Amino acid sequence: MAKSQLLITSRGRTFECAVQEGITWETQRKGAPGQLNFNVLKDEILGFHEGDLVQFKYDGKEIFSGFVFTKKRSNNRIISVTAFDQLWYLKNKDVVSYKGKTAAQVLQMLAKDFRLKLGIIADTKHVIATRVEDTAELFTVIDNALSITTKNTGALYVLYDDYGKLNLRDVKTLKLDILIDEESGEAFDYTTSIADNTYNKVRVYRENKDTGIRDNYYAQHGENMNQWGVLQLTESLEEGENGQAKADALLALYNRKSRKLHINKVFGDTRVRAGSTLGVQMYLGDLKVSNYMMVEKVKHTFFESDHRMDLSLIGGDFVA
Repeated sequence: MAKSQLLITSRGRTFECAVQEGITWETQRKGAPGQLNFNVLKDEILGFHEGDLVQFKYDGKEIFSGFVFTKKRSNNRIISVTAFDQLWYLKNKDVVSYKGKTAAQVLQMLAKDFRLKLGIIADTKHVIATRVEDTAELFTVIDNALSITTKNTGALYVLYDDYGKLNLRDVKTLKLDILIDEESGEAFDYTTSIADNTYNKVRVYRENKDTGIRDNYYAQHGENMNQWGVLQLTESLEEGENGQAKADALLALYNRKSRKLHINKVFGDTRVRAGSTLGVQMYLGDLKVSNYMMVEKVKHTFFESDHRMDLSLIGGDFVA
């Protein structure tokens, strides 16, 4: 029995397609839909159109559910297809305003307006007093709400499509029992930097209409200021935000090096998607990596006899 099963449903008929090997599935943590690329062999029976439902399973596991967006013919019998999941529809633009909603409630509101199916939606808890998004992508609307939540609480959430249902999950719930080491893939490279979203001093402020004086709240890390120099982030406070709590949360988020690790041709695991957290233990010359890192982007390539992943990972603590 073939490991790969690809179904296309068109106008009430479901076809199980003969597909060339090398099906790819890609996900990114922010701002992009999941994408499935495959080459289907055309026969006298198969007929499908843009907008038709595509479902892909591998080794019996549900991998992707989305819709045909692009068809390209390379010869008389092969059609190259690109399908995207529901997240594609968050590329729609709209004027969005809301009051007293959490990021989760904003997502639920937009899903209702744009007929999107929801699965597990975490309670993001932080209430955003008021916000207006003018002619913005729905991706941007949701990302801004989640960013405000993270900056005030320190909690990080990931939005993804799970076989036809949008899920919003705390990243802490997406930790996998997978260990990546230097033998896992064919090639890797890593980067550490304090030039990309690294701050060791935070100032947030609010214009106090009652006193006419600007209220300031600070958080800082003296040791890293001595080591890196002063790297200051300054932000204004929105209505209803707690100044000191936000300053402390921002320092906890940004008072660290940015760390990126790219690993190619890792042995595949169908559970891995953007937003997942994996264990990494590698010796990289003068550095040792030994921590959990988050998947920023992953590309799966499926063959009948093999399944590989190209991973882009962020975060984690590197030990000199």
